[in-house]
Amino acid sequence: MKDTALLIIDVQNSMIVDNPYNGKLLISNIQKLLQLAKDHSLPVIYIRHDGGKGDSLEKGTPGWEIYEEIAPPKNSPIFDKRFNSAFKETGLHDYLQSVNIQKLILSGLQTEYCIDATCKSAFDLGYEIIIPENSTTTYDNAFFPADKLTKFFETKIWSGRFASVIPMEHMPTEFSQ
Repeated sequence: MKDTALLIIDVQNSMIVDNPYNGKLLISNIQKLLQLAKDHSLPVIYIRHDGGKGDSLEKGTPGWEIYEEIAPPKNSPIFDKRFNSAFKETGLHDYLQSVNIQKLILSGLQTEYCIDATCKSAFDLGYEIIIPENSTTTYDNAFFPADKLTKFFETKIWSGRFASVIPMEHMPTEFSQ
């Protein structure tokens, strides 16, 4: 597993305050993933979205900060982004290559935007991707309720195509491989 890193994407104060679907479960599952990463000495990389001037995710504002319950320890790598993909214009790929990462475990917000774009970008770059079930979430929108949207991406878009979607209870096995 030395070639594996955990990416926590856009779990920022503003996103959590907006009450995403299963937000408490998301935070709980990310805390479990963080503990597993710590137990197995795997790197944890945080991704933070900058929504621009006036946005609730404006750089430097309280809403932009990473949510306290999963906040990074000092010296943890944090990559700031302006686009949905954590790879576009961030230096993330170069960093991952420099530390020999081949496999990524993705978690965070929003399922259909930044998680999906990052998953597909990582796939295109040749990374093996694992997405633990219920480790991403989103919000209801005008077309789909968040629970169905998240399940749709886990089962119909990612699983078997771009990523391995694995039940949370099987993650300890993944970490020990």
